[in-house]
Amino acid sequence: MDPRDEQGKIWMDGKFVQWQDATIHVMSHVVHYGSSVFEGMRCYKTPEGPSIFRLKDHIRRLFDSAKIYRMPIPFSLEEITGVCNETIKVNGFESAYVRPIVFRGYQSLGVDPSNCPVQVVIGALNWGKYLGDEAINVGVDVCVSSWNRMAPNTMPSMAKAGSNYMNSQLIKMEAIADGYVEGIGLDSFGYVSEGSGENVFVIRDGVIYTPVIGAAILPGITRDSVLKIAAEFEIKVVETNIPREMLYIADEVFFAGTAAEISPIKSIDHVPVGNGSRGPITEKIQKRYFEYVNGERKDVYGWHNIIK
Repeated sequence: MDPRDEQGKIWMDGKFVQWQDATIHVMSHVVHYGSSVFEGMRCYKTPEGPSIFRLKDHIRRLFDSAKIYRMPIPFSLEEITGVCNETIKVNGFESAYVRPIVFRGYQSLGVDPSNCPVQVVIGALNWGKYLGDEAINVGVDVCVSSWNRMAPNTMPSMAKAGSNYMNSQLIKMEAIADGYVEGIGLDSFGYVSEGSGENVFVIRDGVIYTPVIGAAILPGITRDSVLKIAAEFEIKVVETNIPREMLYIADEVFFAGTAAEISPIKSIDHVPVGNGSRGPITEKIQKRYFEYVNGERKDVYGWHNIIK
């Protein structure tokens, strides 16, 4: 954690409090059962001012996640959207990482969360390149994890829930312990799913392939951005089941996510991807993406949310 963040303020259940005062009781339901849903958004410095990229889409997904878990949010979608903007202003950020989280608080300790209050917290912090400074230009070394993603009808992968990320932690920790930067999980049928916190794109003979929603992936906001950018370049995209071995014969592979942005993968299980460096299609998608997020390109999709 950046020490500067601890001087800031966090919005908690309707008011801003000092960073150190944003606390909950240790017997809160979320501590014991992981009963939370959350979002992660980047605020970029643009020529028109700070902008939380695709804010409305992220907050809609937050409410979708809460609905799946029968967790009624005690604020409207518009209120939460406005507070995200206000959090940037109150803390004086030009760029930041924004984290809204909705969770079950303190009341009872049974598995049934019905009597526990639903609480909402929004914080913002300084956060650099998620996979490291070289990840964007050079690429990262990854492995296929021994841990699979959730099977259908076990945990809802379309919800961005805190409990789901216990699986992500296992994938990430295993990868790091084995000397990799990140891991890729397979779904319960053995097809490529996603990284611990990123969607996966595979390129072969000029065509982009990416796992279907049913492959236990989170429907990523950045994933959607990539699909739209690929269409701008008239690059064919196929959403399909991807066999593990396709990772090894791909010309290019890259991760996409709010934290990771567009990060090329240079090797998988020690097998070089393509020539072992960022490929031309990945670079093209990546460059266009950064033009959008940094406000260097006309916002034809209404992705930006300029904070005045």
